[in-house]
Amino acid sequence: MSDQGGDGPTTEAEWSQKDYHHPSAGWGAARSVAKVLGREHAITSGPRAMLRMNHENGGFDCPGCAWPDAIDGLKLDLCENGVKHVVWEMTPKRAGREFFAAHTVAELESWTDFALEDVGRLTEPMVYDATTDHYVPISWQAAFDLIGTELQGLDSPDQASFYTSGRLSNEATFLYQLFAREYGTNNLPDCSNMCHEASGRALQAALGTGKGTADLKDWETAEAIFVLGVNAASNAPRMLTALSDAYRRGAQIVHINPLVEAAAGRTIVPHEFVDMALNRSTPTSTLNLQVRVGGDLALLRGIAKAVLEEAETDPKALDEVFLERYTDGFAAYRKLCEQTDWADLVEQSGLTEADIRRAATIYSRSRRTLISWCLGVTQHEHGVDTVREIVNLLLLRGNLGREGAGPSPVRGHSNVQGNRTCGIDHRPGTAFLDRLAAACEIDPPRHHGLDTVRTIAALRDGSVTVFVGMGGNFALAAPDTAATAEGLRACELTVQVSTKLNRSHLVHGRQALILPCLGRTELDVQAAGPQSVSVEDSMSMVHLSTGRKRPASPALLSEPAIIAGIARATLPDTRTPWTSYVEDYDRIRDIMARALDGFEDFNRRVRHPLGFRLRQPARELVFRTESGRAEFSTADLPDLRPADDDVLILQTMRSHDQWNTTIYSDNDRYRGVKNLRTLILMNADDMQARGLAQGDLVDITATARDGSTRVLREYRALRYDMPRGNAAGYMPEMNVLVAATDYSTQSDQPLMKNIHVRVTPTVREASN
Repeated sequence: MSDQGGDGPTTEAEWSQKDYHHPSAGWGAARSVAKVLGREHAITSGPRAMLRMNHENGGFDCPGCAWPDAIDGLKLDLCENGVKHVVWEMTPKRAGREFFAAHTVAELESWTDFALEDVGRLTEPMVYDATTDHYVPISWQAAFDLIGTELQGLDSPDQASFYTSGRLSNEATFLYQLFAREYGTNNLPDCSNMCHEASGRALQAALGTGKGTADLKDWETAEAIFVLGVNAASNAPRMLTALSDAYRRGAQIVHINPLVEAAAGRTIVPHEFVDMALNRSTPTSTLNLQVRVGGDLALLRGIAKAVLEEAETDPKALDEVFLERYTDGFAAYRKLCEQTDWADLVEQSGLTEADIRRAATIYSRSRRTLISWCLGVTQHEHGVDTVREIVNLLLLRGNLGREGAGPSPVRGHSNVQGNRTCGIDHRPGTAFLDRLAAACEIDPPRHHGLDTVRTIAALRDGSVTVFVGMGGNFALAAPDTAATAEGLRACELTVQVSTKLNRSHLVHGRQALILPCLGRTELDVQAAGPQSVSVEDSMSMVHLSTGRKRPASPALLSEPAIIAGIARATLPDTRTPWTSYVEDYDRIRDIMARALDGFEDFNRRVRHPLGFRLRQPARELVFRTESGRAEFSTADLPDLRPADDDVLILQTMRSHDQWNTTIYSDNDRYRGVKNLRTLILMNADDMQARGLAQGDLVDITATARDGSTRVLREYRALRYDMPRGNAAGYMPEMNVLVAATDYSTQSDQPLMKNIHVRVTPTVREASN
């Protein structure tokens, strides 16, 4: 039987599940933080770190989510997950050479992922010794030379792939992509390929920018806020402050999600001390709509259809001047909405017509509307179409280019947006490459590189033989974990730059390196003295982050230093001043100012107390599209109904006590789950139809587009409030169900939120 903790801690404690009726954040978060501080022996260091996290003038940026800091300076606006993330990094535990000498890789493969990370911080570079099945110490220069020799020996630079997670700073990101392109490849897959690729492609096509246009001031002035596919209380907890403030000023807040998450109820913001003392909560929604999984596009089109119907008798329902002056394709979109039957919108959204019209009334009565979304919208075949439908709806009433309005995607990792801004893009544009070439005096490749799903395919067919992971946990975060592991094991060399031990270090190539780096909280001293790095939040603000804590080991290098070391060993004839860049990060920012649009005068502007906001042309109603206008789209309505009534549509998600593939415990407080991760949440009627009682063991069989199947056995089925025909469970455990070939043809994103499964009672063979 699968351990009920899944990838979390091993536990023999009894599992339980009951509805959660308390406010999000508040005292529940405070108690959780206290437990973490105690467990990690950070009772004094943890609170000291909290006083510096996210603060201007010498603070460090939270390594968790990318929610922006307050526009007038942060005043202890912390969240539970951010504190957990920081304390997890600051742990006094160490994974040094003694640990690796005591454990073979084969043994470590049997450990849970929680146990691997719980060993503590990595302390020195390690290389895999195949004769003993141990990782053993290696000097930094020998590690760089090994990488350089392997990369120089490839027949083509495109036989290497350079992955990154969202944790890299802007400076490290710029150096990483510069190295890859000077080496000769655009194989730069990143975590955004699995998360918000659809958002970037949709916004680029519709508005000429790959980012949202709204900022935090817009959140503070919007009259209506629509939140789609977001579990904000866990994934962007500081959004709760914006939602509670919006409710108090009378804004309408509509949450759209198959599950009614805790952030759609009420909250107590921890830094609002009077509310904490009085245990006084504030609602965070005025309407909850439980769409079927993937039904957001149908709902959005239904709202648009209702608004267009209203416009037949009320010309104020549309912003005719805006539509005429700034948009293209409105007539075709209007015709499409008119021709779409209400019956189809109801069927595909899973909502009643009355529910859709209620949302439409809120939208049409609001003078300033903001729409926010996350992976519940993007991780579908039609993710690009859905984000474009968000833009369509905003355009109808001119909700763009004015305060309190606009599209606002929720980026889930600290600097994932900055990574893309600073060059991590497997499909770079001509203008970007031309400017990079001129500034850095290199000849970057012009052909497109590999994204995440195509890297997995290339690893498996042998066309990529070197994999470098700059942060993250690729082996566990990627889809079809068995196929991903097969590809990684076929490599000649795998390199993982990390702070802690994880699954990707054990799923390795013939040769393998672990290169430990400084964390976000730690002091980074180079030849010119202590250094700061910059990050970009999800609303395009760029600001400095300065670590102060003594590094976990004197042998750690910064990410820029590691990248430069690899570059020097790989590119013997390079003219790039790698050593000079590492000596003083101001020099990196100086070259970034020349190479990147919007980073002019970088060093001065980033030292403003709150940093600076990158220019967003679409916010100023300047659209870098072919027509020079905001583009309406006319996508077909997707049919979400499975071919067989016995099939459920499963979405993967994170638990509350989890950040990406890092799992802190087996509990999911806001969903009422304790001591259990190997579960599937189901509608009560769906369970009854399959003869299942609460907690029954089930097998989950996923069928891919090509007809192949993947199975998880002995999971527990739990009743949960969600639309019939839908189900949900945790990643990364359920990533095994997502075929590597099942990805969106629009965005190449794995279909993490649209897995076709059958759920059947587990039948155990009788023992003799």
